[in-house]
Amino acid sequence: MIRRQHPVDWMWAEACELLDQAERRQRQFFRLASAKSAEPRWEPPVDVFEDDREVAIVVALPGVSADRVQLMNESGALVVRAERPQPLDGSPRAVRQLEIPYGYFERRIPLPAGSFEVLAHELTHGCLVVRLRKVN
Repeated sequence: MIRRQHPVDWMWAEACELLDQAERRQRQFFRLASAKSAEPRWEPPVDVFEDDREVAIVVALPGVSADRVQLMNESGALVVRAERPQPLDGSPRAVRQLEIPYGYFERRIPLPAGSFEVLAHELTHGCLVVRLRKVN
């Protein structure tokens, strides 16, 4: 005889499993770098907006200086690369809590079909805003 779980028990178990999966993924993509690395260590969050003339991309980059940001258009994607340095790097302090990702990052943002040229880009209020004009 098969006994069915109570719906609340099943939902709780499913929620716990989803949280475990999220934590495993976070550990995959957000690792504290003990040494400088050329490999990307994390990916910043991105918003993409589009109208009939352009695509606007907003990348959250608090703590990243504008002169460290590289933009590249690579085969249907905009690639953003930079590094967020640790503010207390080299300090002999023990880490008690670390939620903000630091180190080298790269984010590949898929673009819609078509050709684009960069109209403007600026780093303001901790966000990189890139405007791409659609080229016919």
